[in-house]
Amino acid sequence: MLQETLSVLFQKDLNRVKEEINAYSNETDIWILRDGISNTAGNLCLHLVGNVKHFVGKIIGNIPYERQREQEFTDKDIPKTKLLENLDETIASVTAALAAFKADELNSIYPVKVFGAELTTEHFLLHLYGHLNYHLGQINYHRRLLNK
Repeated sequence: MLQETLSVLFQKDLNRVKEEINAYSNETDIWILRDGISNTAGNLCLHLVGNVKHFVGKIIGNIPYERQREQEFTDKDIPKTKLLENLDETIASVTAALAAFKADELNSIYPVKVFGAELTTEHFLLHLYGHLNYHLGQINYHRRLLNK
């Protein structure tokens, strides 16, 4: 079923975010900005945590979570261990939410209007997975740029 596949993919790529964060040779580099890059890896990590925990964990899984979207981009210098802990919590949240999700709910309208339009839950979950991968690529680029 699609929700099982998405659960595996979200878990795999959230673990890849953990690998990227762990791969920084200097922990402070996680929070460095360079010309042409608008977000640090740390802020992208916080953004992915907030996004997935809110839209999948809270909205689909009814798992309590209060998103602080602005802080995802303004918080700085959070220790690597805390980022990794947040990612572990996010993996647990998405796994629980999608495990309890019923396949016939994929064709239902996602409970929150997003992008000013009604979307099916299936459509929005696929969008969220693409969003995760987009930012995972940015984190990978940021790390390789700084770990020369």
